[in-house]
Amino acid sequence: MVSETVEVKGHIIDSLVLPKILDTILAVPSARFDIEDVRIGRKKSDTSYARLTISAPSRSVLDKLLLKIEQMGAQPTQIREVKLARAPKDGVFPERFYSTTNLPTSVYFRKAWRPVLHIEMDCAIRVEKATGRASTVPMSDAKKGDLIVAGQSGIRVTPLERERNREVFQFMASSVSSEKPKVRLIHALAEEMHQIKAGGGKILFVAGPAVVHTGAIPYFVDLVERGYVDVLFGGNGLATHDAESAILGTSLGVDLKSGKSTQSSHDHHMRIINRMRRLGGLRQAVQKGVLKSGLMYSCMQRGVRVVLVGSVRDDGPLPDVITDMLEAQNEMRRALAGVELAVMIASTLHSIATGNMLPATVRTVCVDINPAVVTKLSDRGTFQNVGLVTDSESFLRELARQIRNFPSFGRRPASKR
Repeated sequence: MVSETVEVKGHIIDSLVLPKILDTILAVPSARFDIEDVRIGRKKSDTSYARLTISAPSRSVLDKLLLKIEQMGAQPTQIREVKLARAPKDGVFPERFYSTTNLPTSVYFRKAWRPVLHIEMDCAIRVEKATGRASTVPMSDAKKGDLIVAGQSGIRVTPLERERNREVFQFMASSVSSEKPKVRLIHALAEEMHQIKAGGGKILFVAGPAVVHTGAIPYFVDLVERGYVDVLFGGNGLATHDAESAILGTSLGVDLKSGKSTQSSHDHHMRIINRMRRLGGLRQAVQKGVLKSGLMYSCMQRGVRVVLVGSVRDDGPLPDVITDMLEAQNEMRRALAGVELAVMIASTLHSIATGNMLPATVRTVCVDINPAVVTKLSDRGTFQNVGLVTDSESFLRELARQIRNFPSFGRRPASKR
């Protein structure tokens, strides 16, 4: 048997961190733990501490176990220097590279703990030898000779703990259900949005074309006009059908006022795409007075940063849509700077992609009529996600109503992007 002593501290009892660590150890055959010391806080504000020795039948089994519990906050008592290896070629990590989570992470380099900047799951950690600066790097951006963190030593991951103040928002952080009290959550979300904006933070919305199809655009526009949307991620469908509804009054050929299909209107979205391509894009359509309303119009008038990412099924697409996936990922990463809250509405793939880029400290709300979509986002690692099962129109209508109880944030100049 080989052993390692680890310690864990913080709100490890009421956040269930310690029980999760012990369960993880017991799930490994032949592994065991001995609690050497434990000190439990007596007050709500007090932290707790535990030190335990973990034993496993082999070093490889122990290392895998340590990696799992490290992501829950358990740290070896013996601090070791982080190990670095050079990337063998562009776009390739060295063997045994450390694959990041979305939790706050630090590396021990040159006798100091250094925070990993721009934390994101499923990346590596690149260290600059001259400055000691550590940051995540996607595989596609790795350059030959980069110093990449390898192995498990010298890495510290800080788990999220149960928040002690915003209990109203916290009550939804459980299994996905369509039976949760939606109005209560949306009211808490509106309060959260106001607090973030009042503190100078940014709010991101990710939306799919169902927002247009359900007639929810007026409520979405209301949020934009009141200054509660800073960044918008979407695809070709969202922008196309928004422009279709603004110019022709239909979405997929359905009249949004009557809810009835109109004759010979199945090709409306194609005609809109063609018109936008002829004009040069959505911004040019706004400037030339062709696009006078809708979500895209309001975002451009309010200076909201819009990133539209394409997919293999897109018609056209619009000139504004980024079709190079690596370029799209990097543009999304740049747009996420300063975002403190992400609200994802009726968009499976764009929501999962965004969730994978967000640090765990960014609050995430996923809204979809299909509970499987909300669950899927959490299953892919976005465990800070709060799920709400409802349709986008009902959600946005109630959110816009609640936001009217709070001050608006001043009109911003139109973005040049």
